Amino acid sequence: MTARTTDAADPRSRTDGLGWVTRAVFGDERIALTVGAPPPPGHREVARYAVVPSLARARFLLPLGAPRATAASLLAYNALRPPKVRAVRAALGVLARVGAVDLAPFPRLTVSLPDPVAVDEALLAGRLGAALGAPSVLAACGVRPPDPNHKPTLQLFAPDGRALGYAKIGWNGATRALVTTEAAALRELPAVTGTPDHPAAPRLLAETTAAGQVVALVEPLPPDVRGVPVDDPPRIAALLAVARRGDPPAPPRPLAASAFLARLTAEAGRAAVGTPDGARAVAAVAALADRHGGTAVEFGHWHGDWVPWNLGVHAGRLVAWDWEHSGPDVPLGFDLAHDAFQRALVLRGEPAAVAARAVDAQLDRHGAGLGLGSATGRLVADAYLLEMWLRTWRLADAGAGWNAALHPALLDVIEKRHSG
Repeated sequence: MTARTTDAADPRSRTDGLGWVTRAVFGDERIALTVGAPPPPGHREVARYAVVPSLARARFLLPLGAPRATAASLLAYNALRPPKVRAVRAALGVLARVGAVDLAPFPRLTVSLPDPVAVDEALLAGRLGAALGAPSVLAACGVRPPDPNHKPTLQLFAPDGRALGYAKIGWNGATRALVTTEAAALRELPAVTGTPDHPAAPRLLAETTAAGQVVALVEPLPPDVRGVPVDDPPRIAALLAVARRGDPPAPPRPLAASAFLARLTAEAGRAAVGTPDGARAVAAVAALADRHGGTAVEFGHWHGDWVPWNLGVHAGRLVAWDWEHSGPDVPLGFDLAHDAFQRALVLRGEPAAVAARAVDAQLDRHGAGLGLGSATGRLVADAYLLEMWLRTWRLADAGAGWNAALHPALLDVIEKRHSG
């Protein structure tokens, strides 16, 4: 997503989060954006947004002109948000319901098109609305600091406030790959979500590719879905259902003969070509094979980002979203390991070494429910940590930059485990 040459008043010329988001959402050269000013001559207005709370500190782009949709853009899924964010959105949502946001002193962003250009031809929200068969669509967008790992997202609403869909925009190599992976996963999941204990998942509504972007449009979550508490114990039956997809347990296979180890070996080799620390990854894969190659373990699918903030409950059933790291042929137990690692790293702010010990503790405590013993649990932990470093490398290699919490610290942790 490169900055275009625009008038200084056009937010797409900014270098902050507002510039990053508007370049992604309104990237077509025919679209004009004006702040606090009418459309240029020969253009007609096609959408208006409140920039909340200000241009310099933008956090939301709220659609204007349909109070119910404006309110819904603030209140939808608010129960899933952190308490401070929830409170701000709830207060704004009350104002939006009575049309007060239209009167509030927020900067106004006007989106316009040349008179002959159709909305569903140039505007992303228009194209997505056409894919849904919706005659009128309003889009809301959160604004966050520019980050090559992050994907701008649009929430689509009907004028009466009904949620229509949630769109993720892949704009660079890293995020395009993630959006493509999630779209592929969501296409497959309807065949397995009906199996016992498998979590429900949103359906893929559409996938589009244009101007270097990959966009996945996903159905809305149920409006009354509630988040899973961050201290919720692991849901072993659901993890098994995700891994096995309705099939009986797969016979354990030695790590040395697995497609998983072959993939790790190939990826580490590619990392070694262009990354100074890649040679360390090659050595780590070899050490993993030496240490655990003869250990047999069950392989299956994984969600790839199984953490409390990607899980909810609706009508007594678990719901899982954000399947962008999912895939087949990993040792059963990876989602359990990831849950422990991310709770330590993200929720508690602990370093990679402490997060790795949390993985060991979680597998010791709950691994038996997955059929893991001492040897297989250690294999799962060691292999998962190496998988996480390679994920970090894949994202960096695709343009997302290195995650400073995991590189090079995670390689240090892996090497110490293999030498211990």
